Amino acid sequence: MKKVLITPRSFAKYNKDHVINLFHNAEIDPVFNETGSIYTEERLIEAVEAVDGIIVGVDPITENVINHAPKLKTIAKYGVGIDNIALDLAKKRNITITRTLGANASSVADYDFALLMAVARRVVEINNAAKENIDWSKKMALDIYGKTIGILGLGATGRETVKRAQGFAMDIYGYDIYEDKAYLEENNIKFTQDLTTIFKECDFISLHIPLTEDTHHLINKDLFAIAKPNLVLTNTARGGIINEEDLYEALANKRIFGAGIDAFEQEPLENSPLLDLDNLIIGTHTAASSVGASEQMTLQATQNIINELNETSN
Repeated sequence: MKKVLITPRSFAKYNKDHVINLFHNAEIDPVFNETGSIYTEERLIEAVEAVDGIIVGVDPITENVINHAPKLKTIAKYGVGIDNIALDLAKKRNITITRTLGANASSVADYDFALLMAVARRVVEINNAAKENIDWSKKMALDIYGKTIGILGLGATGRETVKRAQGFAMDIYGYDIYEDKAYLEENNIKFTQDLTTIFKECDFISLHIPLTEDTHHLINKDLFAIAKPNLVLTNTARGGIINEEDLYEALANKRIFGAGIDAFEQEPLENSPLLDLDNLIIGTHTAASSVGASEQMTLQATQNIINELNETSN
């Protein structure tokens, strides 16, 4: 019987019996993460020696991990971003990589818009001050309805965010490496590949792009310098897209109004001056953590790895 290591803690949380049956019917033994935490490289090295496949979340599938997995044939990403996988070595070893494209798009867009609204209306700041009974004053906040938003990345999650922005009658700028003219026209999106235009024109900017060599620290002090002072920035994509030192300076000096960030270069975020800012709401890389997204990603990743292992057996 083939063996599959499953690292995400939320995997099959709501449909475990069904998923186990799917694995067993495919003659696969699933090994679940019982540690209660993300795997370290060292733990993965201990766990992968006898596995044929891995279903992975954000755990580090490094070259060292892959080199300790001689039977490994396929890696199924429980999500979309694959920057935590040593792709060059996987390709060299003919290890297939699959993703759960679109499975969590709606959930992430919901959370992204929740961050956007919470920052703009100062929800957390007001809540904390009121609960501590230290400040019941009225705090002026930003309007959202009818304002302008720039959505960077028009894949599945970006397009779900477009739908939410349309519900607030927002003017929408879109940024992507590809230009889908039919989609842009149908949704009345102003398309540009010039970030300067977006930072000059937009009241809100929402990030849904992958982390690559080209996008590393793409959002930096040069763009913050030309942004509107009322800008709200959200990131539910990947840490590293934003230069966090530059973000701190922009927020601390009130160069922009605020930010809602769910992904950081180092997680958890420790000993960072960002933690001291009232105009920043942080998440724990949790945007995809909803019941519906978990179920969909679980089923899609399960089927992906079953299909790939069946293919390698033929």
